[in-house]
Amino acid sequence: MHGNHGGVIQTKMTIYDVPNFTGGVDETLIQVATEVPSFIIGMLIFIFGVIFLGGSSTQKKRTGYADYPMWAIMGSLSILVVTLILTIKEGLINLETLGIIVAITILSGLWFFLSRGRGEI
Repeated sequence: MHGNHGGVIQTKMTIYDVPNFTGGVDETLIQVATEVPSFIIGMLIFIFGVIFLGGSSTQKKRTGYADYPMWAIMGSLSILVVTLILTIKEGLINLETLGIIVAITILSGLWFFLSRGRGEI
């Protein structure tokens, strides 16, 4: 927008408060999770997706076969470890999210142990 004398009028439009980085990474994550509640869940889904899709597609390119149950358990164990680390700081992970991730890890483990491998009969 142009002002009376050709100057630019700046308007302040904030969707959320900018996190304060002076408290450390954990305080910043808490501030971001407070402003955007689905951030932590999205981050965990991203980590799982990168490990599951990246690992299985790379294995399929190299060997012609992808062991999906193995990559599912690798991804679920990875997000379980990240979630357990995030539970150290109060306010990052709620109990429902932790329960869902533990259930996903158990189901991935069952899928892995009940599936046949490539060389099994």
